[in-house]
Amino acid sequence: MQVLFTHSYFYKFDEKQWRFKQPYPPLATILAAAVVRNAGYKVSLFDTNLRDDTTDLLPVLVDQKPKYLVIYDDGFNYLSKMCLTNMRNAAFKMAEESKKRGCTVIVSSSDAADHYEKYFNHHVDYVVRGEGEETLVALLTALENSQDIEQVQGLAYRRAGEIKLTAPRQVIRDLDTLPMPAWDLVDMEAYRKIWLQHHGYFSLNIATTRGCPFKCNWCAKPIYGNRYTSRSPQHVVNEIEMLIKNYAPDYFWMCDDIFGLKPGWVQEFKMLLEEKHIKIRYKIQSRVDLLLQEDTLDALSESGVDTIWVGAESGSQKILDAMDKGTKVEEIYEATRLMKKKGIRVAFFLQFGYLGETQEDINATIQMVRTLMPDEVGISVSYPLPGTKFYEKVKDQMREKQNWSDSDDLMVMFESTFNKQYYKELHRYVHGIYRKEKGFLSLKKLIRDPLRLTYKDLRAGLATFYYIPTTFTQGLKLRKLKLEGPAVNP
Repeated sequence: MQVLFTHSYFYKFDEKQWRFKQPYPPLATILAAAVVRNAGYKVSLFDTNLRDDTTDLLPVLVDQKPKYLVIYDDGFNYLSKMCLTNMRNAAFKMAEESKKRGCTVIVSSSDAADHYEKYFNHHVDYVVRGEGEETLVALLTALENSQDIEQVQGLAYRRAGEIKLTAPRQVIRDLDTLPMPAWDLVDMEAYRKIWLQHHGYFSLNIATTRGCPFKCNWCAKPIYGNRYTSRSPQHVVNEIEMLIKNYAPDYFWMCDDIFGLKPGWVQEFKMLLEEKHIKIRYKIQSRVDLLLQEDTLDALSESGVDTIWVGAESGSQKILDAMDKGTKVEEIYEATRLMKKKGIRVAFFLQFGYLGETQEDINATIQMVRTLMPDEVGISVSYPLPGTKFYEKVKDQMREKQNWSDSDDLMVMFESTFNKQYYKELHRYVHGIYRKEKGFLSLKKLIRDPLRLTYKDLRAGLATFYYIPTTFTQGLKLRKLKLEGPAVNP
């Protein structure tokens, strides 16, 4: 028998992300494949990331004739958590084509966990709810031995037109018991080629934890929940050592929601890297309040951290409190100052359009960006996902459109302070303001020390002359759009 693993994220179906040319292998997918392989099943991978279309699956189905198709989305990748309709439709098409060829179709994804009935309508047989590895092995074992499916925890399925849910499965407490992901199933050279061609280095992804214990009320956690479980530093360093030996990455993305939250974890991680004489560069996601604790930033810097993405979200304390963010604006300022002092690149996640946000709140966020000038910014608008308090607050305002089609959709899907076009224009305006300020800094560098100016600095400086009139025009558009009333989902 054979289990064919795939997932539903196609970079080419998300024009914005494909333009960035920063693809990562489907980490959760290949980890689940490793667990199933360790349980004695023959597995293979159809990696959709770099594929052109769902039809690319057809010759694989013909050639391999798998008994089971498992669509196991990468829950470590925020793009999968967004439940984009382009990817949902891709999952539907792959499920339908696989069912035509006699496969039993199993899905594990954030979207399926929230909308399993939609998946059943497209010939999916079973939806794995929550953490999937142990449930998947138990399901395959039950199917192979004609056992009672009702005894398999963590499932949704349909029998005689009725949807049935089995008891939830307990989460895995000791992540070190899991095998290394099945990296050997990945066409690593295809990823390396894209990274080297567009960025000059090759980056791979690692997950050191599962879940997040914080309670931001817009953040969905359909797979790993509102908890935090960590691999040991030794286990992570062993994987890094293996990846360097076998695939020679130049950089790592630690794709945890929160990296190194467990007290002493980062310090031990740094020590183990030093003992093994391993030098790496990597980026993480964290919170500004955590970065202010004890020697955390020192340990991160000394272990090789290059960039830290923080959920700044807003420069307004009123909005941070409404989000249940649990951080202070002054902590954003202080953490940014300390990161820059230690030579760590700072990156902000920003979010506009949250309930109750006014023009004054928006101005406070823009001023924060102009004052602190992070090295990167990622800008979005508030996005209601099922299972969150935010979703419950606005679900009655949502109509036909309840998911973005891709990550650049940025449609406001509930009644907010301004209309949807305002937030589209605001997204462009803030990016323009940011790039204009970056250009000013580059021009100052040219004046102070022209011999140290890089090509990147020169390009940013010249771009200033483009963004000065552009942001002025965008500012005029924003003032006009403010007068057109609140956003209503079409």
